[in-house]
Amino acid sequence: MLQFNRVSKRYPDAGDVLSDVSFTLERGKMAFLTGHSGAGKSTMLKLIALIERSSRGQIILNGKNLSRLQNREIPSMRRNLGLIFQDYRLLNDRTVFDNVALPLIVTGHAHSEVARRVRGALDKVGLLNKEKRYPLGLSGGEQQRVGIARAIVNKPPMILADEPTGNLDPDLSQEIMRMFAEFNSHGVTVLIASHDLALIEAMDYPVLRLDHGRLVESRREAESPRLPESRREAESLRLPESP
Repeated sequence: MLQFNRVSKRYPDAGDVLSDVSFTLERGKMAFLTGHSGAGKSTMLKLIALIERSSRGQIILNGKNLSRLQNREIPSMRRNLGLIFQDYRLLNDRTVFDNVALPLIVTGHAHSEVARRVRGALDKVGLLNKEKRYPLGLSGGEQQRVGIARAIVNKPPMILADEPTGNLDPDLSQEIMRMFAEFNSHGVTVLIASHDLALIEAMDYPVLRLDHGRLVESRREAESPRLPESRREAESLRLPESP
């Protein structure tokens, strides 16, 4: 479970980027985070991944108060997260296989286990036949799928995706979202930051909307779900009652 309790983030030169944000995302659910450019979407994901620290409030992830974690505990915590970025962040001098294998190598998995898991992850994203290619020889959609394979290869219980379809055309964007929906159907918690309102409206998942750092709206269900067909319970996303 992910819980934000009156969380704020202040930068000395920019003031409050997030202000008094509270919500709960239940374990095994999927939700979207949206809002205008600069609304605080990326900052919220960085706080969850402890790339940044909150200025006020509490973030509870799977029972752990992230504000109380010591720096030495952060690498272990991040192993429970799959991080996906808009700009892919692949190593261009490494093959597709090596890029996906990196999280497993860092955590000391045996070579045979690394090979099995990497090929399993690449198979899930449809790139098993391109494991020896280099990122610059792939299309944008293929590079994003490599990033997704890298995020899931360690079988994390939660995926955070920051504008994962921002550089893709509509058809590829829907394909990527289908992948996230499939991961979620297997019990993975998924939180996706996106400004693509048309794509979000096409899906039957809760939505959090930020406006200048404040959580101003939550939508429990899309009116006309098309992608995928499965429904999501309204209780998967809870916001505190208005005073």
